[in-house]
Amino acid sequence: MSSEFSLNFSDFAMRDNSSILSFLYSLIQSMPNIKDKFDLSGRVAIISGASKGIGKAIARGLAECGASVVVSSRKQDAVDAVAAEFTADGLTATGIACHVGDEAQLQNLVEQTIATYGGIDILINNAATNPVFGPLDQMTGEVFDKVMNVNVRACMLLANLCKPSMEKRGKGSVINIASVEGLKPSPMMSIYSVSKAALVMLTQSQAREWGSDNIRANAICPGLIQTKFSAALWQNEQILDHFVSQLPLQRMAQPEEMVGLALYLASDLGSYSTGGVFTADGGHLIG
Repeated sequence: MSSEFSLNFSDFAMRDNSSILSFLYSLIQSMPNIKDKFDLSGRVAIISGASKGIGKAIARGLAECGASVVVSSRKQDAVDAVAAEFTADGLTATGIACHVGDEAQLQNLVEQTIATYGGIDILINNAATNPVFGPLDQMTGEVFDKVMNVNVRACMLLANLCKPSMEKRGKGSVINIASVEGLKPSPMMSIYSVSKAALVMLTQSQAREWGSDNIRANAICPGLIQTKFSAALWQNEQILDHFVSQLPLQRMAQPEEMVGLALYLASDLGSYSTGGVFTADGGHLIG
């Protein structure tokens, strides 16, 4: 290496200042720009639960970085509205309805995505449910099965369906939206917490088994975010005041504050990150 550099520097000595400056300028221009690593042009992303809240915010963030995004949720009119909003802003998006608890609809989502855009590079498993807010000893088997079906089983099945396309394209990124509840359970959130803890372990199992295929898997664990999903918490002023008083940042977050982590993990800037559990919780876990 040193002899190569000595030849280059010897060559410089035979050039005038203008040619040296021109060479250095072209060298700098050819160096990779960090912000370019956020570029998702040519990549295709499926985002479940994307008609509102965190899912919609992440879908917009990926699209603004160049990805073709598939906005998915249960109702076709809802995903069509989001896709139309994105398209009006010059982004590439389509809406495909899917109830993630229905395996046939998951298969259809993947098949339609590949038919529309040619493949899949990024999966954001964001769809979730928490139908009951109450004590653990009042939870039924029916509630447990419903929560685990949507929050864990569907994430596994959808990722499994996307994996062959990611393998064919040479790499992929699976991002599972878990929760700080899966790391530190709160009262009255028992089964939801269990499901999100399971999702974290699913993520690490995916990372362990799929790394050799250049498919990365990571989990994002949001804290309290102002969405319709968490309205039972933040619409109750007493609960909200008590909760935020325990946080170092003393506030709840907006959905857009989850986008940065998703962009990092979806892009080449996160190319060495897999099996990670990333929190965005205002300091909840240290509070």
